[in-house]
Amino acid sequence: MKKFFTSESVTEGHPDKLCDNISDAIVDEILKQDPEARCAVECCAAYDRLLIMGEVTTFAEVDYEKIARNTIQNIGYKHGSFAFDKCKIDVAVHRQSPDIAMGVDRTQSADVRDSFGAGDQGMMFGYACRETEELMPLPVALAHRLAFRLAEVRKSGLLDYLRPDGKTQVTVEYDGKIPKRIDAIVVSAQHNSKVTQEKLKQDILKYVIGIVPKELLDENTKYFINPTGRFEIGGPEGDSGLTGRKIIVDTYGGRCAHGGGAFSGKDCTKVDRSAAYMARFICKNLVAAGLCDEVELQVAYAIGIAKPISVFVDTFGTGKLDDGEIADIVLKEFDLRPYSIIQTLELRKPVFLQTAAYGHFGKVGLPWERLTKVEDLKKYL
Repeated sequence: MKKFFTSESVTEGHPDKLCDNISDAIVDEILKQDPEARCAVECCAAYDRLLIMGEVTTFAEVDYEKIARNTIQNIGYKHGSFAFDKCKIDVAVHRQSPDIAMGVDRTQSADVRDSFGAGDQGMMFGYACRETEELMPLPVALAHRLAFRLAEVRKSGLLDYLRPDGKTQVTVEYDGKIPKRIDAIVVSAQHNSKVTQEKLKQDILKYVIGIVPKELLDENTKYFINPTGRFEIGGPEGDSGLTGRKIIVDTYGGRCAHGGGAFSGKDCTKVDRSAAYMARFICKNLVAAGLCDEVELQVAYAIGIAKPISVFVDTFGTGKLDDGEIADIVLKEFDLRPYSIIQTLELRKPVFLQTAAYGHFGKVGLPWERLTKVEDLKKYL
């Protein structure tokens, strides 16, 4: 049966992603100095102002304004009369609430893995499937590649008229669960005032969309390049930005459920981030081990409690075992207490800035993308 599914991505210069990058740059800088720090940092950007706000408990010496300006410049907001790196910056950061801290502060426990609980209540989801080499859904994987390429041709100078803001979108046609072709590609790219729309469209087709595998394209594939016309005003000048507002872009492009918690700006004691990474790690290893071809995993926590209060598995009919049996395997093979997640995925290290754009999943080198449990899981087949 023919079906269509669409996912989007945005560049690092999108106003929301600009805020995600600043938040995670701050978290990484704090963790370099103090791996045990607690961070919940959010940013709001609008026109010529940036607000950095949140809760931080650390002995690290942090120049929030300097980190923000360096991040803004690295992304590329330094062109023309509107240079966001000259924005006014307000900092409103305080220590973590003691009511929250007491739930995750270390306690005396016979088992160190029970020494602190989840930093909040909530449910986190993981997902994996066989559609791509990285075991991600094809639409969001391609949308990220196009968004990354859009930034790449700008930064390299190949298309030097481009500016940092941009969005991509890919619609894939499926025959049942099998991706067959790309039905539509949308690219919106911020640019300077000199380039013509004709040249921009030709260049985007050649240098950006040109990276899409040819076998997925055909004479019926539709291309929408800057469909509203010119896109000169972008970033915080054109729209406000906020940390944590691109949660579907950050995860699986809408393919599976989402618990609602954002990732960027948070340290690893926040299960919104750490447990979502662990859920991806589990799902990817389950698929790679052959227990299923597609899987969604939900893990739920109560604040201050170490063990999850529920674990749910859905293999969408692709499991080699019953979904309940696979859930039992997950609980047996993976320790889902926050302390153990942090140790397993090495989350006290400053690895978060690299996740702030183009997705948190499917990237080579990230600890939660490793296939280190495959052999342990194969014994259940």
